[in-house]
Formats: sequence, structure tokens, C-alpha cells
Amino acid sequence: DGFLAILEKDAKERAKRRKTNERLANALKEEGNNAFRKGDYVVAIQRYTEGLEKVKDKQELYTNRAQAYLKMREYEKAIGDGEWALKCNEKCIKAYFLMGKAHLALKHYSESRQCYEKILQIDPQKESLFKDCMNEVNLEEKRMKDEERAVKEVQSGKLAALSIKELLQKLDRPDQNILYYTGGIRLLTGVVKDRTEQTLFRTNNGFSILKDNEIVRRAFCAERKNTAEVDLSVSLLFLWQAVCAGNEENQHLLLTDPDVNAQLPKLLSSGVSEIQKETLALISLYSENENGRRLLVRQQDLTKWLQVLMTFVSSTDARATSAMNILADLAEEQRFQTQCRGVLSTGVLPLFTQLLTSAKLVNQAALARCIGIVGNLCADGVIRMQVAESKECWQACLKLVDECFDVSPPQYQECLFAVLGLMMNLLLESNVTTQYFAVDISGRCMSLLGDKEGRIVTRAIGVLSRILPASSSAVEEVVKGGVVKKMIKFLKAGGQITSNYAVKTLSICTRSNRQAQEDLVKSDKRFSVLLKLLDSENEMIVGNAAFCLGQCLVVPGAATSLLNSNVVMILLKHAGGDATRTLVQENAAIALGKLCVAEPRHIFQLRKLNGLAILNSAMKYVHSI
Repeated sequence: DGFLAILEKDAKERAKRRKTNERLANALKEEGNNAFRKGDYVVAIQRYTEGLEKVKDKQELYTNRAQAYLKMREYEKAIGDGEWALKCNEKCIKAYFLMGKAHLALKHYSESRQCYEKILQIDPQKESLFKDCMNEVNLEEKRMKDEERAVKEVQSGKLAALSIKELLQKLDRPDQNILYYTGGIRLLTGVVKDRTEQTLFRTNNGFSILKDNEIVRRAFCAERKNTAEVDLSVSLLFLWQAVCAGNEENQHLLLTDPDVNAQLPKLLSSGVSEIQKETLALISLYSENENGRRLLVRQQDLTKWLQVLMTFVSSTDARATSAMNILADLAEEQRFQTQCRGVLSTGVLPLFTQLLTSAKLVNQAALARCIGIVGNLCADGVIRMQVAESKECWQACLKLVDECFDVSPPQYQECLFAVLGLMMNLLLESNVTTQYFAVDISGRCMSLLGDKEGRIVTRAIGVLSRILPASSSAVEEVVKGGVVKKMIKFLKAGGQITSNYAVKTLSICTRSNRQAQEDLVKSDKRFSVLLKLLDSENEMIVGNAAFCLGQCLVVPGAATSLLNSNVVMILLKHAGGDATRTLVQENAAIALGKLCVAEPRHIFQLRKLNGLAILNSAMKYVHSI
């Protein structure tokens, strides 16, 4: 007993010491963190080390010290601390991340990749971090190989390699005439033809042209450029295109130059067509690939870019196409969408509305692209809500639709197609503005149902299917205009997308409008179209077809007309089926119940198919028959 008491006492004392040491270690960790934040990495390392003397198995102290070692460029020590952290916690993501960084700095590319792969194995949700890290390794390895190859070419005396070095030295001469620098830059551009020459440009400080040469810098940054300054700026843009094409390291260096970073949006807005054209060409090198887009989004304040690029819709030359290509590329980036939220209502929407109302006067091919891009941006809920609440935007959309009846060139049809797509996206929002315009919107769509282009008709029906739920008045108007007969006609023609929209439109109209119910019974003899839709593999179509059928069975004689059909079997199959959308089972069960109440003779067929049990279990869906 005495021995056990001694052991227990010893255990308690050790636990007490451990608790005291934990408290001291945490205090030292905080001191180290404060020093790290101030950039005093030596002190930070000392405090983390003192903390580890108190508690040897504290993972955070090892990873924090590893991070400080990285800042001090003591990469081997950082790797060592990462390994100790993993002994404390084998799934420590921060340890693998820091070790990956240290290995990369030591040019241990394979080991760096292995560390990052471990992160993904531990947490598959870190895929974005993993991709960024692996991309960094790949770029660094490529950069080193390029520079080794470039050194060999210089050593071998290759003419192009020597020319680049010589031309850069000549451009470094101060106080020359501006034409001297313009000519030199153009000669240099002609020499850069492959990746090795791009690398030589970089390793010979080619990107310091702006920083080190005051005449070049002043001309490039001038707000109002004379002819010589325009020529020099265009020459620089040509050079940067040559040295950055397909070279991500050079792209990064150029975009992180403060002067270039500040001037790009100004060059786009300069009003000088030559400068704008080559600036757009340069930006395209970035926007056409994922890494380049990320660079743009991270390095540039893109809040003004949406508006600036949209202005090119008024251009009649290639600038419009280039600007829309860039805008379409940027719209794919989540961060760009987020940045656009803040400037949409103040700057972008007024300009966009003006472009829509001036459709006859602008570059219509570019306008169609622009409308499509705004539609894609509306995948972001915040942006969509802002646009959908704009009365001016809806009015402009309706004006464009109206003008299509007067103008029919192919480019204008593209604008119409795009604006219908935008309207469909906006109608995912329900607000007082959409309710206000519901009758006008549905009326324009009814007018478009006679268009020669099937894709225009399909989108017009799509807009109808989304606007009609917003207004009973709109439903009344389209029913008076013969929408039911038109939808049945389109459903007979087939086409899954059109059918989806058309049967949805019918389901909205027949939900509460008796005239629509009667029109459907007249237009679809013995419900042949609806029965065919009930055999569709598309659950949305099946669910809406079953709903329409159920709504129309209140019309006298409708249920009787189905006596010699297989409607009971079809509805029973769906009511007891396993569709992922429960509305399929619900609507089929309701239709089946209404069918048997409206025409009791259908019950005999139900009994034959042993379907009473299924119907009884589904009756909970039937509120009123």
C-alpha cells in the first residue's frame, strides 16, 4: 500500500509540473508569436526554444519555430522542426506545408511535392492549397532549368544570347533621345523568339527598364502622351508580349512591377487605339490560362476592369473581341466575381444598361458576348440580386427585345438570344421588380414564340416558365393569348430542353386558371402529349406532366376520355416508384386519386394492377379532390 501511495503521489506531482510547464510554454509561445509578427525572427526562435525546454512534445512550438527558421533561410532546421512536429502529430498539415516550402528553397523538388501530396492525403478538402503549392514547385523547377539552359547558350557564344545582353546594356545608357530607346526596344523584341531568350531577358535585369531609365519611365507613365511617347509605350507593350508569352515566371515579374501594375488600367482607358490594342493583347496572355488569371486577380485591383472592358463594346475593331475574351476569362474567377459585387450598382449597371439601350449603335457581336458574360456573373447570388432589382436593366432588356422585331441581322439575333439567357438567370430571383415587369416580360416572350430560330423560341419559353409564377395577371394574359395551344404544339415537336420549359409553363398556367385547364383538354386530345411526357426519363418533365394531368381532371369528361388508355399503369408506376424527386411520386399519386374520383371506372383497372395499397399510402398527398 505504501508503494502504491508513493506512485500515486509521484504521478500527481508530475501532472502538476506538466500543467505548470504547459502554462509557461504557452506564455513563451505568445511572446514568440509577438516577436514573429514584428519581424524579429531571432527572438521568436529563442522564445519557441525556451517553450520546448518546458514541454518537449508541443507541436505548435515546432511548427512556429520552423516558420521562423524559414524566414531566416535556415531551411534544414525548418525541415528538422517539421519532422519533430510530425512525431507529436503525424497528421500535422502545417508541418508538411512548411517542410514543402523548405525543400523547395533547397531545390529538393521531389521531396517538396511529396510533402504537399501528404497534405492532400490527410485532408482532401485542401485541394486548392495543394494545387497552388504544386504549381509553385513546377514553376520554380521550370525557372531553374530555363536559367541553366540560358547560361549554357551564353557560354557557347550563341548570337541571340549575346545580342540580348548587348542590347540591354545599350538601353541602360542614360539621357539618350526617346527615339533611341524606342528603336532599341523594338530591336530587342525582334531578338526574343524562344523560352531561352525570354530567360536571358529576365536574368539580365530586362524588367528593370522602367525602374532604372527615367526617360522610358516618364514616357510610359505620362497621362497625355505625345506621338513619341505613344510609340515608346507601344514598343514596350510589344516587348513584354514577346518576353511573357507562355512564360509564367516572366509574367509574374512584370505584373509585380509597381509602375506596370499602376499603368495597365490607365493604358486601357487611354483612348489611344494602338496602346489599347497592345495592352489588351498583353493582358490576354494572362487571362487565357488559370495561373495568369490568378496573377491578375491577386496583383490588380480589378474593381474598375469590368467597367473599363465593357466600354470596348462600342469599338468596331478587334479591341472589342479582345476585351470580351478577357472579360469572359476573368468571369470564371471567384475572386473577380466577389470584387465585382461592390462596383456593380454604381458603375457597371448604368453602363451595361446604356449599352443595351444602344444595341443598334454598338458592336453587336461584342454586345452579345457582354450580355452573356453578365449572365454568367449572375451565377453569383449577390450580383444576380443587384441586377434583378434594377428597373432600368429590365427596361433596357425589354427595349432590346422590342427592337428585334424591326432589326433582323444575325448579330442582333445573337444579342436577343443572349438577353433571353440573362433574363432566365435573373428570374432565379423573385422580387417586386420582377413582379412589376411580369406582364411585359411574358408578353414579349409570347411574341417571340413565332420566331424562325428554334433556340430563340426555346429561351422565350424558358423565360415564360420562370416569370409566370411571379404574377397571376401575367398568367391570365398569356392564357388569353393562347399559350396552352402553343405549348402543346412545341411539346409535340419534342426536344428535351424545350419540353422541360413548355410543360413547366403548362403546370403554372393550369395550377389555378380554369381556362388553361379547359384549353389543355381541348388541345391535347385524350391527353396523348401528356401521356407521352409521363414516359420521359427526365423527372422534372414527368413531375410537371403528372401535375398538369391532375389539374385538368376537374374538367368534365377529361377523366372519361382516358378510360381505354394505360394512364392508370403509368401513374401507378410513378406513384410507387423511387424517383429522386419526391414531387414525381406526389404528383402522380394526386393525379391517380383525382382520376379515380372523377371517373370511378378507373378503380377496376387499379384493382387489376393490385394498386389500391399504393394509392392508399399515397393519399396523404391528396388534400382536395
